[in-house]
Amino acid sequence: MALPTSSTDSWMSGIDFPTRLFGTGDSDYELYEEDDEFVLSAEMPGFDPEEITVSWENGVLNVAAEHEDEQRNRRRTYHRRFRFPKNVDDEEITAEYANGILDVRLPVAAGAAVTGTEIEIEA
Repeated sequence: MALPTSSTDSWMSGIDFPTRLFGTGDSDYELYEEDDEFVLSAEMPGFDPEEITVSWENGVLNVAAEHEDEQRNRRRTYHRRFRFPKNVDDEEITAEYANGILDVRLPVAAGAAVTGTEIEIEA
């Protein structure tokens, strides 16, 4: 049996399985943690700032946008939800939109630590 030489999208196309698991990071956002804050950068070209809504509730960041292009009779929408594993200082969350990129900064609350149980890895 030969290994596939094409992309994962083509050789996995007949299988009812989320091929995004095998993708190479081609999503429209980047989420990372640095300097005691989470940073979300979402590519949202073509939207005006007043068409974008960012909200925070119970550890979930919701980003939504809607744009109506009446000349082309089209509507574009964007919606993503992000759950965070640490307590975020919701009074200090900031968002900025420039050049089609939405940047949201979510400072981690002082003393917030992820709780749980460490899982032992067997060798």
